[in-house]
Amino acid sequence: MIQYEKFSLENGLKVLVHTDKTTPIVAFNLLYDVGARDENEERTGFAHLFEHLMFGGSENIPNFDGPLQEVGGENNAFTSNDITNYYITLPKQNIETAFWLESDRMKSLAFTDKSLEVQRSVVIEEFKQRYLNQPYGDVWLLLRPLAYSRHPYKWATIGKEVKHIEEATMDDVKAFFYRHYRPNNAILSVAGDVTKVQIETLAKKWFGDIPAGEKLVRALPKEPEQLLERSLTVERDVPSDALYKAYHICSRTDENYYVVDLISDILSRGDSSRLYQRIIKEQGLCSNVNAYITGDMDEGLFVLTATANDGVSLEQIELALLNEIELIIEQGVTQEELQKVKNKMESAQAFGNTSVLNKAMGLAIAELIKDADLINQEKELYAQVTGEQLQTYAKRIFKPTNCSTLYYKSKK
Repeated sequence: MIQYEKFSLENGLKVLVHTDKTTPIVAFNLLYDVGARDENEERTGFAHLFEHLMFGGSENIPNFDGPLQEVGGENNAFTSNDITNYYITLPKQNIETAFWLESDRMKSLAFTDKSLEVQRSVVIEEFKQRYLNQPYGDVWLLLRPLAYSRHPYKWATIGKEVKHIEEATMDDVKAFFYRHYRPNNAILSVAGDVTKVQIETLAKKWFGDIPAGEKLVRALPKEPEQLLERSLTVERDVPSDALYKAYHICSRTDENYYVVDLISDILSRGDSSRLYQRIIKEQGLCSNVNAYITGDMDEGLFVLTATANDGVSLEQIELALLNEIELIIEQGVTQEELQKVKNKMESAQAFGNTSVLNKAMGLAIAELIKDADLINQEKELYAQVTGEQLQTYAKRIFKPTNCSTLYYKSKK
């Protein structure tokens, strides 16, 4: 059980405090409720660009990393299609440095032409290196628009194409910032040897005078039910053929999230999983095989991936994967098998919660999904899942018409 306290500032900033007296390190996590799904389709990649821009200096602090390093702190960030998350770890006696740094860039970035050009170049280079010039790097640039026809999940966090970042103007950047990076669109979570009184005092001091932004109401286009099977075949300069199958599933907030997460674990979590034992070990078809869910805030995807061994066709692998899915649909899973993945899930959660950073991040994400206490409820939500639920949901999602398949072939 992770104990926490919660309060909000008048400008709408939500704050969560978890006290852990066993560590001298404090984790400071600031989550913004903005991701790639909030972008204009003609101006994608902005949420990820801001992950970089936020380190380019703010109004009163030209160098974000310098002051943090001087007090023994570390920081990083990540962007997804749903959120942008910034985090700092530092000695507890220097916690105010984190408040000073993060509040200044929330208040106002520097917005200099130099910073925009530098970070634009970094992002463009990342796009080219990680997505265009790396083996299998463009998989999600192909799979997302294949699986999604309307919802903004149809583009990757990096963006649809390089030119959207190349053509971004200062006005575009400022408009995106002042719309989304406001206190009423953020959740601050602090974990470590701190008290609520201490954090409330610091939050009011550093964030209290930042004006709230307009209240944002998402009106994203809902992805229609997929009624026809989709497929795409590409050839690339890669060492082996690979297969990707994506099925539409529920959102992160749906009660079936826990059901489908356990289905993915039964199929591919660990060396004792079904796909590893049967497709890699027994049949020798693949060098690796995986099943996972995207876990998106809106309706996400259940993804099966496999890399073919030499001389094995993607059609052979696809048939083997479909056979394993059919076994779950027709026969379900054993109670022993289900309990095993539940135990693995529970132990992974317990291990993860030994870190103050994981606890701070987990509380913020839980608060965004539903309520911070979800972090304590999830153990029971997984435990309650039955074999019948797994079988019923498997029948519902694993239909050919609900699937988009990418055949990613090596140029011979």
